[in-house]
Amino acid sequence: MADLLDRHTLVYWHQNGLKPGKSPAIAHDGPKVMLINGYSSSGGDAFPYFFRKLGLGKLIGTRTWGGLVGISGNARLVDGGYISVPRFGIFDQEEGWIIEGVGVYPDIEVVDRPEQMAKGIDPCIEKAVEVLLQELKEKPAKKVTVPPSPDRSKWREEK
Repeated sequence: MADLLDRHTLVYWHQNGLKPGKSPAIAHDGPKVMLINGYSSSGGDAFPYFFRKLGLGKLIGTRTWGGLVGISGNARLVDGGYISVPRFGIFDQEEGWIIEGVGVYPDIEVVDRPEQMAKGIDPCIEKAVEVLLQELKEKPAKKVTVPPSPDRSKWREEK
C-alpha cells in the first residue's frame, strides 16, 4: 500500500473529446495524512512506519500498539487452541530493532475521546481535514491543460 501511495503521475494520455487520463492510473499527487491509534498493530504498526519513512504525509492520532512481531507455524493444541510464539522481528537499515514494544508515534497527537465519538464528533478526522485543506492551500492541485495537437504528418526529433 505504501508503494501505491508513493506513486506520482508521470504522463497524461489524451483522446479527442475526453479528459486526459494519467499514467500510472493508480497515482495520488495530492497531500496525504494517515490516522493512527493504539488499536493499530502488526500491519497497522508497519504501514504508518513506511508512510513516514517514504515522507508521504503526517501521521495523526495516538501511538500505535507496537505489536509488530512475527508469529508463524505455531503448534496447535488438541483442544483447538494454540501456543503463540514470536519467531521474527523487524529492524531498519541502520540495524536497529524498531516498532515492537514501542509503536509508531504520530506527528500530530489527537486523542479520540469516547464521549465525543458517541456524539458523532471525530477529532482525528477533523484534524486530518484541517491539515489537508491547509496543504492544498499552500500547494494547490495542478490543473492539467491539453496542449495543441501535434502535426503528425511530419517526422520530428525528440527533444
